[in-house]
Amino acid sequence: MTDPRAPIAAYWDAAADTFDDEPDHGLRDPATRAAWAAHLDGWLPDPPAHVLDLGCGTGSLSELLARQGHHVTGIDLAPGMITRARSKLAASGLEATFLVGDAGRPPGRPGGYDALLSRHLVWTLPDPPAALRHWVTLLRPGGTLVLVEGRWREAGDTSSMYAPEAHPLPWAGGVPARDLADALSPHVTELAVTPLSDEATLWGGPVSDERYALVARI
Repeated sequence: MTDPRAPIAAYWDAAADTFDDEPDHGLRDPATRAAWAAHLDGWLPDPPAHVLDLGCGTGSLSELLARQGHHVTGIDLAPGMITRARSKLAASGLEATFLVGDAGRPPGRPGGYDALLSRHLVWTLPDPPAALRHWVTLLRPGGTLVLVEGRWREAGDTSSMYAPEAHPLPWAGGVPARDLADALSPHVTELAVTPLSDEATLWGGPVSDERYALVARI
């Protein structure tokens, strides 16, 4: 039987070569890098912390975390993304662990991480609520979950760029902050939403859609 995740992995594999061309992916502009680094420093525990970067892509945020002194594990379904992440960290003289795997249900022992980070990931998951429930089990008591998300399509537009055999995506096009907060709040003790749409430096220019960071603790 064909793995329904295979079309998703293939899609992001094909995108890996040009993924960093987007300003908020490659973080090549010093101002964009600095803006993301400042937010990560404010959202995450003091280093050194054990941080799981879910859907890490080419490792740009992992690199910032490693540079700040954290112990980073990055997971992505696309082998091409992981290859580039490993190369990026090696070129920077930094260390991190990168694994090919399902970010919706990553490996790890319960309570094994101080923090979990994901950016623009939950919309790609076939069962986001199940992923959220699993993610919080991987955090130690008092651990931090940081979800950088947004909504960039009209409500009701659930069309997918993936092949027909891929899982349906209930949050295709992103998820409003209120919906993500409602899904996560039963599993955490603290939750705060920071709007990010007006911070053009993060995105390499102005954006008109909803973007935000949800920071929660257990």
